[in-house]
Amino acid sequence: MSGRYAEIEGVIAYIHQHIFDPLPLAKLAAYAAYSPYHFTRIFKERMGLSPHYYISALRLQKAKDLLLHTNMNIRDIGLEIGQQSLGTFTTRFTERVGLTPANFRNYRQQAGQHLSSLQQLTNWKEPELVLSPSLTVEGIIRAETPFQGVILIGLFARPIPEGLPLYGTLLSSLGDFRFTHVKPGTYYLMATTISWGTQAADIMLPQATLRTRSRTPIIVQPYTKVPPLDIMLYPPRLDDPPILISLPLLMNRFLSRVRQPAGC
Repeated sequence: MSGRYAEIEGVIAYIHQHIFDPLPLAKLAAYAAYSPYHFTRIFKERMGLSPHYYISALRLQKAKDLLLHTNMNIRDIGLEIGQQSLGTFTTRFTERVGLTPANFRNYRQQAGQHLSSLQQLTNWKEPELVLSPSLTVEGIIRAETPFQGVILIGLFARPIPEGLPLYGTLLSSLGDFRFTHVKPGTYYLMATTISWGTQAADIMLPQATLRTRSRTPIIVQPYTKVPPLDIMLYPPRLDDPPILISLPLLMNRFLSRVRQPAGC
């Protein structure tokens, strides 16, 4: 790792320690001993996200934690993470998590039910139509440490798992994966795991799960085949972006697709 990246690692640790404090760009740049312009450029080069976007994502993750583990009302949680307007907080949370704050707080019981349903599932194959090899993203997914459970994998517009994936699926084991009829565009692959027996709160707020992310974009274009990907799941790292997306929501959508009658 180059010296400048080591300094960015120090800033990331500082952000985590002071996430509820004001964190203006000038202050973070000074901490790293860079000008704001160069700090922003190097941070984005290292993280794939601007400092502002990364901090916003971490604060939304803190909001998820407060929704699950406190009785604070939603307005106060928004204020805690720096959102002065309840409407703005609700809109941003919904866009980047996939559920409103209220629905997220009430989804815990369903999370455990969805995981139980997946463990009993015998057919994990979704309806598939291969239109063109050049519009396919495929590869193999492996893990640094063994686990038993479900893998959630998707293609996103940004290098952070938020909102709903543009293309996503669930896998019952390590091995091959494939997304077909992917529209031409630029994507980032993200994946995480949920082990069988995981508690509902840990499904709602996954912080210790194996995960991976592509640091370089995946370019899909007509008549050009995307090279097969070799993806490695690893334990959490300090510089990983938070997993904002609601995993139970993805689990529910997957169950709905695989349970569809043939021909639907």
